[in-house]
Formats: sequence, C-alpha cells, structure tokens
Amino acid sequence: MVAQRLSALLWEERELLELLVFKLEEEQLLLTSGRSRWLQHATREVEQVLERLRAAELSRTVTVAALAREWHVSEDATLRELADAAPAGPWAEIFTAHLQAMTELTSKIRELRDMNEQFLRAAARSAQETLAGTSSGGATYTANGATAVGSTGARFVDQQI
Repeated sequence: MVAQRLSALLWEERELLELLVFKLEEEQLLLTSGRSRWLQHATREVEQVLERLRAAELSRTVTVAALAREWHVSEDATLRELADAAPAGPWAEIFTAHLQAMTELTSKIRELRDMNEQFLRAAARSAQETLAGTSSGGATYTANGATAVGSTGARFVDQQI
C-alpha cells in the first residue's frame, strides 16, 4: 500500500532530521569549547546528513505523488493536504503526527543553525581582531628597494593647497 510506504519514508526522514539535530549540536559543542580542529569533520558530517535528506525527500516526493493520485488529490499535495484528504481510518492521524514531529524538528534545526552561525561569526571577528592587534605597521619601500617602516605619528594636511 502506498500510504504505508509513505509513512515508512516519513519515519526515515524524521530519523535523518533527528540525526541532523545531533550533528548540529555536536558542531555547536565544538564551537563553544574552542575545539576548531574538529570543526571541519563535524561540518562534513552535517553535509553528509543533508545529502541523505535530499535523497529521502526525492523518494518522499515520488511516493506522495503516487498516493495523491490514489486519493484523488493534486500530485504536489503537502502532507497536511494528504492528511485532510485521507480516507476514514488511521492515516489522517498518522500523517498529522508526522507533520507535527517534522515541523518541530525543522524548527530546532533552524534554531541550531542560527546559533552556530552566530558562534562562527563571533569566532571569525575575534580572529580578525587578534590578527589586527598582532600585525606590525605596514612597511613601505625606499627608493633603493629596502623596506622602511612609515611613521606612526599624527600628520597635518594643509587643506588650503
């Protein structure tokens, strides 16, 4: 039955969303602890989960289209529309529960993504400030090609010229 297949795919997608939440929390722990050495690995794992989610989404889209034809609904129907169009029986409740759980998971993912982005921006800003504080003044070149440090004192500019 197509509805059972869709429900199984939705469970798989929910598991992947939960895995994505875990990976984003893992990434956040690395960011907050300053363990940037492992950040690239955590980011790669997030990207791998996202690839798996894209594949699951494609399977779900195909299955939704098949079920929509069976239930005489538009082939690009949303999960809410399928739940509303479900025949008498448990499918309306099952699809509504899937929708609610997936909505909560995507909200949590969005929140984690935003927090991680803030941590990354703060870390980048801190690194830039550190580099700016440690770099010496810009050297210039003399007429014979040797480096010479420019004066760091105040300069007056005659604006009347």
